[in-house]
Amino acid sequence: MGADPAHWDDIYRERSDAELSWSRDDSGLSLELLGRLAPPPASVLDVGGGRSGLAAALTAGGWTDVTVLDLSAVALETAGLPASVATISADVTTCLPDRRFGAWHDRAVLHFLLSPEDRRAYARTAAAAVEPGGVAVIGTFGPDGPERCSGLEVRRSSAAEVAALLSDDFDLLEAHDEVHHTPWGDPQRFVWAVLRRR
Repeated sequence: MGADPAHWDDIYRERSDAELSWSRDDSGLSLELLGRLAPPPASVLDVGGGRSGLAAALTAGGWTDVTVLDLSAVALETAGLPASVATISADVTTCLPDRRFGAWHDRAVLHFLLSPEDRRAYARTAAAAVEPGGVAVIGTFGPDGPERCSGLEVRRSSAAEVAALLSDDFDLLEAHDEVHHTPWGDPQRFVWAVLRRR
């Protein structure tokens, strides 16, 4: 996510959704995978959800226990989230949610964590936040994805590398490739790792 909340607050203050590279009109693989592997009434933690439409899509699809965690308080304040959606403004590498969830979803955070320490902290938080038998659905920039995003360097990963990062507590179930097109039409290659919490 980058270590500086102010960086992300400024982006969300200064840019419309049409100016954010990660914006999309649908929830893509996110909703499909969660619908198949963590359908309602599963609880969902959307990590780095910001102003994405996933939380609203989940509530419209019958999920009633949805929480969005984001480093940027501005993102959460301007997301227009349904009233039933809980929010947590925190850094995923330093916070531990006070409960467990049936599903962890992230298509925004992991590629911004560059250091081994931050990535291990991410894995620890995921393990603490997902109940046994629950799933982690993680989308990140693939090996041929962007090298930078929102003015920051990113770390590209294969699904196998994501699985290895979380291997102390999760088993890889599925891997997928996806090409996301930014609002201005540029392709961004993502990989998805879907993992089950032991």
